[in-house]
Amino acid sequence: MTIEKTFAGTYPVKAVATTGMVADLVRNVGGTHVAVTQLFGADVDPHLYKATDGDTAKLAAADVIFYSGLHLEGKMTDIFESLSRNKPCVGVAENLDARALLHDDDGAIDPHVWFDVSLWSQAAGVVREALARFDPPHAADYEANCARYQRELAELHAWVRARMLEVPQTRRVLITSHDAFRYFGRAYATEVMAIQGISTESEASVGRISALVDVIVRRKIKAVFVESSVSPRNMRALIEGCAARGHTVVEGGQLCSDAMGQEGTPEGTYVGMIRHNVNTIVNSLK
Repeated sequence: MTIEKTFAGTYPVKAVATTGMVADLVRNVGGTHVAVTQLFGADVDPHLYKATDGDTAKLAAADVIFYSGLHLEGKMTDIFESLSRNKPCVGVAENLDARALLHDDDGAIDPHVWFDVSLWSQAAGVVREALARFDPPHAADYEANCARYQRELAELHAWVRARMLEVPQTRRVLITSHDAFRYFGRAYATEVMAIQGISTESEASVGRISALVDVIVRRKIKAVFVESSVSPRNMRALIEGCAARGHTVVEGGQLCSDAMGQEGTPEGTYVGMIRHNVNTIVNSLK
């Protein structure tokens, strides 16, 4: 991470963040010194999102920009590269230890790092470091804010582990619309499967749906999960395919995957989103 310029404007620092998860990080670490504008609202799919004229104006007016990276906001890559010539543009996931990152079968890096709470805690450290370099007079405050938030995330990580262990291992199978939960599976000993790949730009093939139907029927899996930012159409086809084979599988609930919930709801914060997802999963599989 290179921060070549330091803040020379009027406080608070104007930060623009892409996803709700990234905006939540910056709000927690930045505290009162940073005003955060979030580009993507609830239920927005970042894989497919294209910047509007209004977004471009907000990015141009920002002092510093934070995005998730690893091609999550793939259609905005050129914009970040262009703006980075004049202001700090920080891809928080891109500054994590590469050894902790997962890849799909084709070698593409999985960008959904926030579903391992311990890894997302490290992303808070990336934000802390970026803000401290950009705004040195408040470095101690960013350090203290980050430490407080990381303690909260450590407690959340332990809670998720304990909660998921309530589900017997043979039932701890998470089937979702797209492959966003690999980090969750690795961190919390959960088998994960999905209809689409790590990007929602990938197509859901009839063969993939048929293969998942075979798994669900053979293993007598009782619940699958839709996602708030992904069309439920493919999941409905999967459920209908199981019914045609004489097996009833229910929609276990809606998970937040690439977007958090509505502002003002529990799911509208990162911690609340994770708690909602885990409670939904456990209550359906347990």
